[in-house]
Amino acid sequence: MEPADLAIECRDLVRIYATKDLEVQALQGLNLRVARGELTALVGASGSGKSTLLSILAGLDRPTAGTATVGGVLVNGLTGRDRVRFFRHTVGFVWQQTSRNLLPYLTAAQNVALPLAFARSRARRQRVDELLELMSVGDCRGLMPRDMSGGQQQRVAVAVALANEPDVLLADEPTGELDDDTTEDVLESIRDVNRELGVTTLIVTHDPLVSEHVRRSVQIRDGRTSSEVHTRTHVAADGTEQAVSERFAVIDTAGRLQLPAEFVDTLSLQDRVRLGLEEDHVTVSRGDER
Repeated sequence: MEPADLAIECRDLVRIYATKDLEVQALQGLNLRVARGELTALVGASGSGKSTLLSILAGLDRPTAGTATVGGVLVNGLTGRDRVRFFRHTVGFVWQQTSRNLLPYLTAAQNVALPLAFARSRARRQRVDELLELMSVGDCRGLMPRDMSGGQQQRVAVAVALANEPDVLLADEPTGELDDDTTEDVLESIRDVNRELGVTTLIVTHDPLVSEHVRRSVQIRDGRTSSEVHTRTHVAADGTEQAVSERFAVIDTAGRLQLPAEFVDTLSLQDRVRLGLEEDHVTVSRGDER
């Protein structure tokens, strides 16, 4: 894939947090590529490094080493006007906490219009109405956040994030405070946005169910991408549609790969494994002495 086809590219990304007595390596040489227009979920447990990665991609944090490029912008050294321009036009961001996304004293329409006012955009009212309708919250136009459900608030928050037509939409656990039914509605709305507007979308989550709504799900573990699941729709001979998923391990620049935890547990792999090189594949089996 050519660099021009990429909306997000991370190369050997490292982030170390150091205090007087402790050093934590949140990212350990992470590599990630997301194509323009792609809808991707980044899945990982608490402490895996996914929120650190999202903060770097949003320009809210800087990596200790490595590079991150978003929408053609190298985010490592953003300062001054370039940072402001990046926030306004390159990325849109949705927080997990509904209270962080919307100003409580403004209506839904006013919240969406606010970033447009800063950008001096024309046809603001039309843009606001289009986004609210696209997110299926047109009926919330005149409501304050306190008068909306959690799901409505998050859909309005996505509309706010999209107001200035960003290249990339970043969502940090956007359904983390929602019940299952509401989660379905919000994820479907995000998928509609990706399809209708073509905006590259990266959803960070600990919920594996989110991956069912995207074509590509990337697992992050111990500060590195470890595996991917690609899902496609297969039409059977009788015309019925089935979701077909393939799982891939990710090999980093040092030739290392991480086996999925459930594979390791199921086969009781530990300490070392036995490798076999076949004509077109590699085998991995228990390394017990025989």
